[in-house]
Amino acid sequence: MTADPAAELHTIIDLIRYGGSRFNAAGLTFGHSYDNAMDEATQLVLHALHLPHDLSPVYGQSRLTTEEKRTILALFQRRIDERVPAAYLTGEAWFAGLSFKSDARALVPRSPIAELIENGFEPWLGGREVRRALDLCTGSGCIAIAMGHHNPDWQVDGVDISDDALALASENKARLHADNVTLLKSDLFAGLTGRHYELIVSNPPYVTDDETDALPKEYSYEPELGLRAGPDGLDLVLKILRDAPLHLSQDGLLICEVGESERHLVELLPELDLAWIEFKVGQMGIFAVECRDLIAHNARIAELAAARS
Repeated sequence: MTADPAAELHTIIDLIRYGGSRFNAAGLTFGHSYDNAMDEATQLVLHALHLPHDLSPVYGQSRLTTEEKRTILALFQRRIDERVPAAYLTGEAWFAGLSFKSDARALVPRSPIAELIENGFEPWLGGREVRRALDLCTGSGCIAIAMGHHNPDWQVDGVDISDDALALASENKARLHADNVTLLKSDLFAGLTGRHYELIVSNPPYVTDDETDALPKEYSYEPELGLRAGPDGLDLVLKILRDAPLHLSQDGLLICEVGESERHLVELLPELDLAWIEFKVGQMGIFAVECRDLIAHNARIAELAAARS
């Protein structure tokens, strides 16, 4: 092969295949929207060519100019050398069928909660009416804005403690014309006095200290505030479980993501009736719990949460 790969790569498919091979050979980590080298290479190629992310495969044999090839190869090289998440290189991440601006002010949108939003949170809502919903720890605003988009009759609050995250969420709100979404600064529920919801959804920080310290370089570009959550990953989750009943309607529902910290939560609160949600790819560490069950076990939850203060 010649020293210049651009001389032997000609089509969109050529570049995608080459990128996938380079990424695998470099041992990159894929955990930010895409879970494999080929999908990530595809998105970087299409972004560089200013083409839609769902471009028909019929265009795969389209030939590229030398300038286009060099732009793509430079993007590949940055991904390999710097280990920057692809969404930060493109400035875009797709979530629940929507395009969100993505940068280092908040985690890259990637929660499986997107599947719940697209399915109307059924069967977990059981047909109950939702007028007000909350996205706690909203980050980029992806969950709140997607909920508002797919449910235009809902009033949705998106809450975060980070000014940077809220600034990004505000840009995404404008980008997607999410007029039924309100963004608020609050440390969990602290600034939400008097606000009540039929549905609370949260993807809070839940990565253990040891896991955070051992994360691949790709994650170092994301704000640690959105990841680290104590020795078992439950420092914030326990506070959410404790205080959610103060902001849920009597028959309200809490849906919360805890990822790999699921086993720690089950060990701490085996008596709490948590329904672990099945997704297309299986369980993903996300549970649904009724307000009445949180109230029934509030004393024990409060005791555990107080130990983290």
